[in-house]
Amino acid sequence: MTEFDKAFSLTDLEIELETVNKSTIFRTLTLFHENLLIHTIDDGSGSMKYSICMESCMCTLGELHVHFNCNHCHNTYCLESISIPPIQLPEKFLLESVNFVMKGICKKCSKSF
Repeated sequence: MTEFDKAFSLTDLEIELETVNKSTIFRTLTLFHENLLIHTIDDGSGSMKYSICMESCMCTLGELHVHFNCNHCHNTYCLESISIPPIQLPEKFLLESVNFVMKGICKKCSKSF
């Protein structure tokens, strides 16, 4: 997982770990997520993405960051330097999670335009 320079999917791991079955990889991802070693990203592609958490991450709402999905290569990147701004919800609404995904052309792909 540490070798990916982008967020990765279950399929990405299956390709890299071709001798390990899909259910073992999925159970490992679930265990890592529960123990705050990785976080999940719903980038709108229909396939959940994962990224390794920084060492001090507790995956609290205050630590959430923006993700960027490239419309050209379809890779998703964590933009850890950009925090999700505070959100003021109406009374009696309880925030449980936030998904902030920006879409455009990544640095690598923009070189070909």
